[in-house]
Amino acid sequence: MCTSLGYRDAGGRAYFGRTLELTIDLPYQIAFFPAGFRTRSQVEGHPATEYTARYAMLAVTMPYRVPTPEAPAGIDDLKVLEGLNDQGLTFSLLSYPTAGGGYRSVAMTQAVLSASDLGSWCLGQFATVAEVKAAVAAQPILLVPLAMLGGVESPFHYVVHDATGAALVIEFDRGEMKIYDNPVGVMTNGPDFGWHLTNLNNYTFLSNVDKSSASFGGYTAVQPDSGIATAGLPASNTSVGRFVRAAYYAQFTEKAATPDLAVQTLAHVLNNFDRPRGVSIDPPGGGGGHMEVAGLDQPASETYATEYTCWTSLSDLDRKLFFLRDYRSLNFSRFDLAALADATEPKVLPLHLLHQEASDATAALKAATAT
Repeated sequence: MCTSLGYRDAGGRAYFGRTLELTIDLPYQIAFFPAGFRTRSQVEGHPATEYTARYAMLAVTMPYRVPTPEAPAGIDDLKVLEGLNDQGLTFSLLSYPTAGGGYRSVAMTQAVLSASDLGSWCLGQFATVAEVKAAVAAQPILLVPLAMLGGVESPFHYVVHDATGAALVIEFDRGEMKIYDNPVGVMTNGPDFGWHLTNLNNYTFLSNVDKSSASFGGYTAVQPDSGIATAGLPASNTSVGRFVRAAYYAQFTEKAATPDLAVQTLAHVLNNFDRPRGVSIDPPGGGGGHMEVAGLDQPASETYATEYTCWTSLSDLDRKLFFLRDYRSLNFSRFDLAALADATEPKVLPLHLLHQEASDATAALKAATAT
């Protein structure tokens, strides 16, 4: 379960937010990669693709393999799941269980890019969605088995947003890579992106205007509260329902007057997709349909599987600010790419170290007066 969406403030500035849901926690790392950082993307049987980052980037990452005492995870093992570069370009990986294929006929002598390296390649090389779209169309890309997921081939699709508000979806499906312009700026999981757009045709009646009274014969019915406009939204947390709800919130949420208010507004929007543990569960033998990412085994000590929001991120694409919180936090940690501009070496911090709670205001209240 993942939900992503773009948002604009009253001045037209672009923002982006997403949640990531799984049934287990993984060793996420927040990492900074400076401009000039070199990456080698290797797919077995093909020459490696090597590239040097033109732009600095901040990213949520995780190792693509299981570390061992003999071979601990290093900086080259970290793969980008979510990130923002210093040009205001974002990259996001979202679960897509039916992913498969992608340039299967590439000659063995041709250098290819592993799909696991799409994040560092996009954020390091490009400033706009248009640049990414042109480059992806020309670059052979292969899905690879991921040791961290038990050997499953990259079960994801990918979304890219830029500071102009443009958005792109990249999918690998049934042996074919598909590239979509994203006019609604939102994405969830399966089915494919084109299906989600078609499904929006079923929701042309949606509006944010409450119709709070109606007449039935000689009786006038009146709502006792506001909010009836959202009655037509899908209620479930399925990817189909969340896509429609995300499109609704992206369309109708009030455009904030300032960037700071815009970030707060975006946080409120993403709260609608925040999922606590246990809201829906899958007992043993339930078929595993809940699993958004194949290859993740439930710990034997847990009696049921439950998806929950492992982390939520917000990106201010104009000011190049990145905000992140995990399941243990209600507050966001803030990262400023401009303040990292003088860093010439990569920086890595485990996500669990960002844990923070609201401060205790008891002392402030005790010191206050009633006048």
